[in-house]
Amino acid sequence: MPTRLLIAGLCLLVLGVVFCRAGVTALRTRRWGGGAVRSLVGLLLLALAGLAAAIAVGLREYRSLTLEVLAATVTTEPLGPQRFRAMIVLPDKRLAMYDLAGDALYMDAHILKWHPWVNLLGLHTSYELDRVAGRYNAVSDERSKPHTAYEVARPAWIDLFWIARRHVLGPLVDAEYGSAAFVAGTRPARYEVRVSTTGLLMRPVVP
Repeated sequence: MPTRLLIAGLCLLVLGVVFCRAGVTALRTRRWGGGAVRSLVGLLLLALAGLAAAIAVGLREYRSLTLEVLAATVTTEPLGPQRFRAMIVLPDKRLAMYDLAGDALYMDAHILKWHPWVNLLGLHTSYELDRVAGRYNAVSDERSKPHTAYEVARPAWIDLFWIARRHVLGPLVDAEYGSAAFVAGTRPARYEVRVSTTGLLMRPVVP
C-alpha cells in the first residue's frame, strides 16, 4: 500500500476526530454556530479518511505500472480441435491452469491512471489482470460454439475499478479502462504477458 496515502489518511482521521470532539463540546455549551461548523468539518475529514482507506484497501490487488512490467507467463498446449490448455504463472508465483475452447488465448486487465497531483500521495498508474478466456477466429464460431472464461483477479473487499467507473473518485482518477490481447492457442508456445502504459500485450518467449 502507498505509505504516503496511509499517512495522509491517518492524519485526516486524527483531525476529523479532534474537530468532531470540539464540535460536540461547543454544542454542549450551547455555542451552536461554532459547534455546527466544527462538527461538519470533522465529518468531512472523517469522510476523506474513509476514502483514503478505501483506495488503499482497493489497491491491494493492483500493481504499480511503470514503462512496462511482466504481469504473467503463459504456456499453451493444444488438446484437440479448438481446444487447448493454458498454464499461467503470476509474479507472486501463483499458478493456474485452464482448459479453454477456441482458436486463441484471450486475456484482459483493468488499468487505473491517476491524475499527476495524486502521484504525490504515492499513487501511480496501476493494473490488475481480470480474466482469461478462449477466443474463436470466426464470428460464426463465437456465436454458436461453447465459451470458456475464468477469473484471474482475486476477490477484493473493495472493487476500486467498479468505484472509479461510477465517477465516485472523479477528481482523483485521470482514466480507467480495460485492455486486452490475444494470441493463437493452437500450437505449443510460451508467452510473456506484459502491461505497458499503452495497454496489454503478449510476447512469445524464444527457447
